[in-house]
Amino acid sequence: MVSIAINEGRANVAMLGIGAYRPRRIVSNAEVCEVLDSSPEWIFERTGIRNRRWISGDETLRSMAVAAGERAIVNSGIDRSKIGTLILATSSWLTLTPHGAPTVAFDLGINGIPAFDLTSGCGGFGYGLGVAADLIRAGSSEYVLVIGAETMTVGLDPTDRGTAMIFGDGAGAVVVGPSEDNGISPTVWGSDGEHAGSIMQDVDFLEYMHRAQRLQGTDPGVERVGRMSLRMAGQSVFRWAAVTLPRALSTALDLSGVAKEDIEVFVPHQANARINELMKKNLGLAEEIPMANDIENTGNTSAASIPLAIEEMLVSGKAKGGQLALLLGFGAGLSYAGQVVTLPPAPAEPSFTV
Repeated sequence: MVSIAINEGRANVAMLGIGAYRPRRIVSNAEVCEVLDSSPEWIFERTGIRNRRWISGDETLRSMAVAAGERAIVNSGIDRSKIGTLILATSSWLTLTPHGAPTVAFDLGINGIPAFDLTSGCGGFGYGLGVAADLIRAGSSEYVLVIGAETMTVGLDPTDRGTAMIFGDGAGAVVVGPSEDNGISPTVWGSDGEHAGSIMQDVDFLEYMHRAQRLQGTDPGVERVGRMSLRMAGQSVFRWAAVTLPRALSTALDLSGVAKEDIEVFVPHQANARINELMKKNLGLAEEIPMANDIENTGNTSAASIPLAIEEMLVSGKAKGGQLALLLGFGAGLSYAGQVVTLPPAPAEPSFTV
């Protein structure tokens, strides 16, 4: 009988380098409230957000993804010719065909490799990281570039009190590859399609696409696309999160083989500062353990939020490369993905100045 060959992979994988891109335009709560019926104080009290980043000028999802990916490759020290796969985690690429990853790979000078989009909302980076680690363990790729990139504000309704004050734009990326010691635990992930409508787009897709195409080359800070408005049933999402996320965090720790007391950094998705504080408390993590709070000046950047938050902690010195971190992304779907990881080295080329 003919024997079909199999790949031989590497059991130990880790994040080897990180890169990020933050849009130039900083939008304060006061500016949001020029349109939104709210106050800067109320927004900060409810969300923990003071400022957020919005694309402007020639900034696009494509340009941000490329910039973050380039920085991750440079910071990893890996020759780009060794990158075997590119995963683009995003929910805001403007076309279904062509999808974004092949274009981003071309721009990065790694054309021809397998490159695909992964759409899983705010949990997208966690899904991408899990897929990347498993690709390497299965021998399908040696090094994988995972990029989380979003332009959440392009279709934002600036008058919607449930979303307008929350979201921002940005991109974060990591190079995942073989390592001496394992730095990425098995992924804990899941979804609840019964309540998927709690976060959804209220969209006339064809009209949205035509309008988006007409706006290509204009300043998104002046005229937003509109129509593709993201709607969120906040109370429904909160109830789901209160039941699902503590269990997911506990399972992630169990599968990692790491004790809760060994966790040195907590990096939850930057959805709401109050929710994150509650998760940390309910999980019983020590008060002195640093927790990501990139949301304060970046906002909720969906699939980009976790790599952006990691980069901010490394650049500011709140965390150090090699420390054990607990990650958890969650949101649209309703879906979630979490891992225990060792943090990559601090980036030599950061996306901002401390």
